[in-house]
Amino acid sequence: MKRWECVVCGFIYDESAGLPDEGIAPGTRWEDVPDDWECPECGVGKADFEMIII
Repeated sequence: MKRWECVVCGFIYDESAGLPDEGIAPGTRWEDVPDDWECPECGVGKADFEMIII
């Protein structure tokens, strides 16, 4: 499982946690998040997220 960070506001999408309140189940990989999904904090699209290397 990977984590993705919004380069605009710093919001983290964690694949292991998903976003159940938005209908994205825990374990949903980034590539399976809908292409029209937007950051819940600032509204930018998936193109403005980068994978976090830990």
